[in-house]
Amino acid sequence: MLKSIIHGSKLPSQENTTPSSEKKELRTRLLVKRMHFSRTPQRTWADIELAARLANILWWYSPCCVGLFWPVFAEFDVRAVVSRWLRGNATRRAALPVIVAQHAPMVYHAWTPSSPMKEGRHQIPVPAHEDSIVPDLLMVPCIGYDVSRYRLGYGGGYFDRTLAAWPNYAGSPVTVGIAYECLRISSLPHQAHDLPLDIIATDSICY
Repeated sequence: MLKSIIHGSKLPSQENTTPSSEKKELRTRLLVKRMHFSRTPQRTWADIELAARLANILWWYSPCCVGLFWPVFAEFDVRAVVSRWLRGNATRRAALPVIVAQHAPMVYHAWTPSSPMKEGRHQIPVPAHEDSIVPDLLMVPCIGYDVSRYRLGYGGGYFDRTLAAWPNYAGSPVTVGIAYECLRISSLPHQAHDLPLDIIATDSICY
């Protein structure tokens, strides 16, 4: 998947630069930057700082269920933070997103550190069972972000479709984008339907 994203991207021409082509170029550049950052000593300290900020967010919002994500392409691994949050409190739950069909909203299936896993779409592990649950706080991976809390994702649109189809009875979840400070850019190209996240948590600050 990463190879197809990077090698399938083309730089936008100066004569015809659209928001989608700008995002494609940024996605390629920032994915490569994150992969390089993952091999530096600074990454270890960044992970420690980011984990502390996420723990504080969980304490502050006190969600009943956290939607996390399985890390790919040198993303921050939120599983340890969520595992500590789950420990010792049986009322807390966590869930992983599952792509059930292309161009369809994702669903969330309950997860614990001991959950049996199976391979999902794009070779990303998902819970082996199908215990659906609706989180009230979502941790969302960001390839890049800006200070207005707009997020650059992988371009599949799954997150936007999932939020658009969120069940009315559950209310809107708190959305927490997770990224490294080195991936911040001044302003992301976005369109009218793009919505900013509630929070962006990085290794340096929460926006």
